[in-house]
Amino acid sequence: MTEKTVLNATHRALGARMVDFGGWDMPINYGSQIEEHHAVRRDAGMFDVSHMTVIDLHGTRTREFLRHLLANSIDKLKVHGKALYSCMLNERGGVIDDLIVYYLGEEFFRLVVNAATRAKDLAWIENQAKTFDVQVKERPEFAMIAVQGPHARAKVLGLLHEVDRARIEKLGKFTAAAAQGPNGMPLFVARTGYTGEDGFEIMVPVEHAVALWETLAAAGVAPAGLGARDTLRLEAGMNLYGQDMDESVTPWEASLGWTVALDEGRDFIGRAALEQQKAAGVPRVMVGLVLDEKGVLRHGQKVLTANGEGEILSGSFAPTLNKAVAFARIPAGEPGEVHVDIRGRDVPVRLVKYPFVRDGKPCEGI
Repeated sequence: MTEKTVLNATHRALGARMVDFGGWDMPINYGSQIEEHHAVRRDAGMFDVSHMTVIDLHGTRTREFLRHLLANSIDKLKVHGKALYSCMLNERGGVIDDLIVYYLGEEFFRLVVNAATRAKDLAWIENQAKTFDVQVKERPEFAMIAVQGPHARAKVLGLLHEVDRARIEKLGKFTAAAAQGPNGMPLFVARTGYTGEDGFEIMVPVEHAVALWETLAAAGVAPAGLGARDTLRLEAGMNLYGQDMDESVTPWEASLGWTVALDEGRDFIGRAALEQQKAAGVPRVMVGLVLDEKGVLRHGQKVLTANGEGEILSGSFAPTLNKAVAFARIPAGEPGEVHVDIRGRDVPVRLVKYPFVRDGKPCEGI
């Protein structure tokens, strides 16, 4: 059975094209995917991300548990509401999932994990938590709306109760706080996102989700579907779980080394495998590719380098750049000239550092 978010009927009423996404019936677009992409880059767009899984962790040993569970160091979180991006690894150093964790008290942390990996993640977390006597509680009563773009924060702030506005406006990036929304609805507002633009991801009780969506629309926030979300996050150099990394890939091989904290005296799951791979030399690397001629780079295409074959992970036309870009995993070492096999034709591509787009503009060298 395909699952539906509380906003499903709202999407359909707007004429959204719906698709199955990780077992959820979700909007891919509401008309023009490219217009939705530009709305987020230039103004403000909103996404229904209520399919994401919210998990609350409670217990006196919760911090100790997260020091063991996550590759990034939870000890970076000292201020209430601060968030951390991390991978959760298996014993071989492979990525079970990437997630965000919020510090809401010494005995209370909140995780947001991917929708398609919900059952696997919950089983893994619950199993690991037993040793630490940590209570694991899924929170399906929350819906989630991401509001993203250069004018996103201003549009959200205008809808908050005036007593909360100044405080939420001061929220730093990767920080969250409670606030009152339209008609006093309780919100959990996080300055996070998956588009490379500023904005908020807002948790709201499901009974208020439709009202919040409609109020945002009335404030000039454009509905955007998963299609635009995908091209936005690719331009912004952000990995997609299941496409750019999975349990057979380590953070070193997924350009996520920056999320690994090899702090002294902390034995997190997968650490030994990561240290071993680092010492031996990482066999594969993730790179950015740009196609300057006409054509599209797609997942699964073969990448040809001086060291052997690789493959395209995420690839798409990038509306901000008006050309195709991709992430690829290729053998380590000097790659020489790089080509992609597009329908039997070896097409030259440029190897670049990503992100491809920052603050709505092409990065240098793209």
